[in-house]
Amino acid sequence: MRLRLARCLLVAGLSMSFGVSAEGQAKSDYLPPWNPPPTGGVAFSVPPVDAIADLHGDIVDPQLVVFFAGNQFMVVHDLLVAFKQAHPQYQRIFVETLPPGILAKQIERGSLVMGNLKIELKPDIYTAGKNDVAELQKQHGWFNDVYDYARNPLAILVAKGNPKGIKGLADLGRADVRVSMPNPQWEGVAKQIEAGYRKAGGDALDHAIMDTKVNDGSTFLTSIHHRQSPLRVLQGDSDAAPVWLTEAYFQQEILHHPVETVAIPAEQNVTATYSAARMKDAPHTQAAGDFLAFMRTPQAQAIYRKYGFQEPKP
Repeated sequence: MRLRLARCLLVAGLSMSFGVSAEGQAKSDYLPPWNPPPTGGVAFSVPPVDAIADLHGDIVDPQLVVFFAGNQFMVVHDLLVAFKQAHPQYQRIFVETLPPGILAKQIERGSLVMGNLKIELKPDIYTAGKNDVAELQKQHGWFNDVYDYARNPLAILVAKGNPKGIKGLADLGRADVRVSMPNPQWEGVAKQIEAGYRKAGGDALDHAIMDTKVNDGSTFLTSIHHRQSPLRVLQGDSDAAPVWLTEAYFQQEILHHPVETVAIPAEQNVTATYSAARMKDAPHTQAAGDFLAFMRTPQAQAIYRKYGFQEPKP
């Protein structure tokens, strides 16, 4: 009897841990990490209890450290494989793909604390939106070389079949539409999305989505925009999520998850340019220069095109 009860409790505990609802639908089906894991070692990942999706590679004595704006997480695996092949002298590489505002705070404070883990590595390369990089350079003078390497417009991610009939940004102000929205505190994209709201429906639409609906809980502000928004749509917790087009493309075309993309017309859209910058105090100066040069190569650019990023303007 005790053994049977213990088994029942174990199954119930696993169901709760993995997000299985009372109806039997597993919300864990789409949980990240969505990248191929590193090879070798003991594989242990138990989403959502023990799963680290935004720390990549070798954390011990790395030869190169790159802080990527988080929405490029899908590119990292292919990019690092190609870079290591082109530069076999660099095999221990550590990459973070957190929101750029969080990465900037990490640089300022000298460390990142994630759960019980503390990381005190300094980056060699920092990437973010072009305006964000320019602002950080103005404030802190952190960077030497800066290179524009990709562009990305916005889109709206919805569940397959578009059950709420979302046609554009204006529909996100509807009371019956639950929105997943990047938090303006650390996501520069939030300001660009809000600019789209104002273009689509004036200050009234922006206020409805970012104030009224935040207060009543129908707009959810993320803490990790590039993973939370698609996941909330996939798990049925949000009806629509304004995201970078590449994030919608990755979910729909690469992972083949049950989502759809609603296009935002050009007159309401914003296209961001991404910049990679070498830190003035980069611990691995040569590696940083080699990586920045690699980002300019047709091989690296082809990887970005594979995941839906657009070429930078000359």
